[in-house]
Amino acid sequence: MFTWAYPDFASAILGAGLLALLLGLQVQRTRRLGRRLGLGSRRLAWKLPLRLVAGALLLLAWLGPALGMRSQAVRTSGLDLWLLVDVSHSMDAADVTPTRLLRTQAALAELVAAFPADRLGLIVFGSEASVQCPLTYDQTSLQLFLSTLSTRLLPPGPTTLRAPLDLLLARLGAASPAAGAAPPRATAAVVLSDGEDFGENLEPVLRELGRTGARVYTVGVGTAVGGPVPAPGNRTSLRDAKGRPVVSRLREASLLQVAAQTGGQYVPLNNRENGLPTLLVGLRNLPPTSSAATSRLVQVADNRYRYPLGIALALLLLDSLLTVRVLRPEQ
Repeated sequence: MFTWAYPDFASAILGAGLLALLLGLQVQRTRRLGRRLGLGSRRLAWKLPLRLVAGALLLLAWLGPALGMRSQAVRTSGLDLWLLVDVSHSMDAADVTPTRLLRTQAALAELVAAFPADRLGLIVFGSEASVQCPLTYDQTSLQLFLSTLSTRLLPPGPTTLRAPLDLLLARLGAASPAAGAAPPRATAAVVLSDGEDFGENLEPVLRELGRTGARVYTVGVGTAVGGPVPAPGNRTSLRDAKGRPVVSRLREASLLQVAAQTGGQYVPLNNRENGLPTLLVGLRNLPPTSSAATSRLVQVADNRYRYPLGIALALLLLDSLLTVRVLRPEQ
């Protein structure tokens, strides 16, 4: 199946615009040179199609045309990474473009792609918590679950951070290796939420999580100014008992507390701040567990960029040689 290894079409469009600008300048230069040499511009501009084809092939190579899949050995640190995603109704607020939840989904896709050889699991939470996907090496399945995230997955009600942390703790206990079993794996969790918490005291579960050695990183999705929470159907805003629109604001305090007491880190995610690169650095720098690092074969897109790149370079070389021949004075 044909795909793109680097589907950054915005950058490709920018590159195409730059290419068009350079070719336009080259046409103007050719006309001036033709007037000076007493030649028609067509005699000097006949290579324009050649350069257009070469430029198009360079842009094609930039996008990475991929055909099929191939196996690639990837070094893994033996990491188990749990993703705890807030799907409460406040995540539909649009103070982060396009909405908090959609921005979270985009960040999760990038986060998952950064750990192709490690096990990842997904827990969703709102008024309660549920394991959406257990720890797995199958990124295709995990990405499918991430693409279907919705604020309608769980029953409506006040958001609680305690429920997903309790569920995470239970999963960590169930995964504890017995004597003589496989070596322990490094464990981390990432909580992506707007921080609204109407649940119980977090201190007991955070103490237990601290004893397991698992680090919990938190991502605050939203802004301090906040935004109105849309009613079901997203046509109007929710209103309180006095008829005023319900506004949801980022609550960093609980997220900072979770990160601080488990040795993790807090990062923001909104239209002005993107803490994802900082988060990835922190996760990659987790101290490895003894003998847990291994190599795994993963399926990646078979990038065929070499073919359009090779043809483009050959055309540019031909362009250079023909330029020397055209400008060489006749004997």
